[in-house]
Amino acid sequence: MAIKSVSIRIEEEMLKKIGYVADYEGRSVNSHILVLIRENIKAFENRTVK
Repeated sequence: MAIKSVSIRIEEEMLKKIGYVADYEGRSVNSHILVLIRENIKAFENRTVK
């Protein structure tokens, strides 16, 4: 699987909060965002693919 990079614009306060949660979970911000994306995709697929 190829790995691609994307950049996003994010409010500073939101980035701080994501950083706090990521640190609490023992992850980097990047890893935590990937977890959130995977969870969101899985939830979407569970709702729409039956």
